[in-house]
Formats: sequence, structure tokens, C-alpha cells
Amino acid sequence: MRQPTIFLSHGGGPSFWLDGPMARAFDGLKAYLGGLLDDLPERPRAILVVSAHWEEPRITLGSAPAPAMIFDYYGFPAHAYRLSYPAPGAPELAERARGLLAAAGVDAALDPTRGFDHGVFVPMLIVDPGATIPIVTLSLRQDLDPAFHIGVGAALAPLREEGVLILGSGNSFHNIRAFFDGEETAAAGFDAWLTEAATKPEAKERDALLERWRQAPFARDCHPREEHLLPLMVVAGAAGADVGRRVFHDSIAGKAISGFAFG
Repeated sequence: MRQPTIFLSHGGGPSFWLDGPMARAFDGLKAYLGGLLDDLPERPRAILVVSAHWEEPRITLGSAPAPAMIFDYYGFPAHAYRLSYPAPGAPELAERARGLLAAAGVDAALDPTRGFDHGVFVPMLIVDPGATIPIVTLSLRQDLDPAFHIGVGAALAPLREEGVLILGSGNSFHNIRAFFDGEETAAAGFDAWLTEAATKPEAKERDALLERWRQAPFARDCHPREEHLLPLMVVAGAAGADVGRRVFHDSIAGKAISGFAFG
């Protein structure tokens, strides 16, 4: 059956495996991720994950048959570096996706050595703890152009009909320096704008707003650099005419965080 497209927050580093208030702050997100597969029309045959933690000069797909772990976070307890997520890769799906991109005029490459960064393994350890669903990872392009990434998603949309879930892993708020400052106005204002934009009933209006996200209230307060927002652009592009809905909303350390699904 046709799969939706989903944009979610992957938390903060190895947030779900920390102790104390830091871990408890992410309880709501953990519960949402744990039930994500139950809300799909059927179990996906594979998942294409657009990670905020992978940027390349051109769009690149991870094509390793057995991706390794990439611990791209720092300063956490030793057990956070012993996490394992042995989900299989899907080289044939990576090649299929590259073909779709090429047909749309998007230059793309394969990386047979790329492993799972924490934008992939942190949420997926909660979504599919048995690591049974094959995963292909997709990079962002370094210029972080929103219109280009919407186009990338549109090119990949046929995968949805083939049982592939397109999952954008980022965060609707990503300003590390401000995360625990106790100020709530900026995150709430931007979240309200983002929710309105992502759920517009007309795809052209939705995509036009997302392309101009920098003009949104508090845009740079919430995203000093937009790599954690760009997976939403890919997801929205793959949505086509499907109307978005907010499927997750919580206040984490006082910051409004939302996730969206299309289809």
C-alpha cells in the first residue's frame, strides 16, 4: 500500500538513553516514535531516511548492505557509544532512488561506505527496535536550498507506491545554545507558523511557504542554520498533493516541537 511521508524530531543526541530530567524531557517524543509503525497503512518494505546530519556537495544515497554506526555526538556517557542498530541496508533501493533523481535532472551519487549517523539510529532504535526494516539514508545538499530539496522529494515520490516510507529526520526547533534558556516565545511563534505552512490544503501554497521559511516569525532564532529543517522540505516534496497534518506536538525544555505526516 502507498506509504505516507513523515517529518520527525530525532531528539537531542542519545536523549532516550540518558538519565534524569534530560531523558524525561523526551518521554512524549519516545512514545510517539514507539507507535509510529502502528499508524502506517502497512509495515513498509524499506525506509528512506533523510538525515539532518549528513551533507554532501551533491545528493548522496547510502548503499552499504550492512551500514556501520556513526557516533556523531560528543560528551555523553560511555554507554551512549555502545548503542547498536544492525538494520540491513538496501543497495538496490539506493540505486532505484538514484535513477529517479537522475530522471528528474538531479545529480546524485551512491556511497557504499556510509553508516547510520545519530539522525538515523537514534529514532529508528525506538521506531523499529528489532532493526528488521531495511534502511537507505539520503544526504542533504550542502547549499541547503529549500526549493531544490522540495524537488528532490518530488522526484522520489514514486517510492511511496512501492512500499517505501520516506522519513525526514531533523527537528522543528534546532538552536542548541537557546534550548535550555527558558525562553518560549520564539519556538512557539515559529512552530505556529510552521504548522500552518505544513498543513496548507494546497500543495503549491504549502511548498511556496516552505521555500520562504526564512521570512517566518523567529526563523533564525529557531534555526541559526537550517539543516535540521531541510528534511521537512524533502518530505513535503514527496507528499505531492497530500495534505499535511501535525502528528506530534510537545514542549521539550520549554521549546515547542512538532512533527508532520502527509498522506
